[in-house]
Amino acid sequence: MAEFLNTLEAIIQDRKSNPQPGSYTNQLFAAGIARIAQKVGEEGVEAAVAALAQSREEQIGEFSDLFYHALVLMSALDIQLSDVEAELERRHHR
Repeated sequence: MAEFLNTLEAIIQDRKSNPQPGSYTNQLFAAGIARIAQKVGEEGVEAAVAALAQSREEQIGEFSDLFYHALVLMSALDIQLSDVEAELERRHHR
């Protein structure tokens, strides 16, 4: 999983640096951090609701949406997966 998340992070960063017409990722970047943060919040709620009331397939779909939008927000904030990984490791070794 981590390998594809790194690939997806690179794709998102490429869209940020080299906008592609019609790209949903570029639409999010153009809308700004507040809108991207709102999408992360919406997707988080949808994932939580799915956890309680939906099928495994729907749950996976909602968590996929949440991960994607979180990666877009992280990119907008210039935060990399490696930054989050380092923080998780730091917390684990406390």
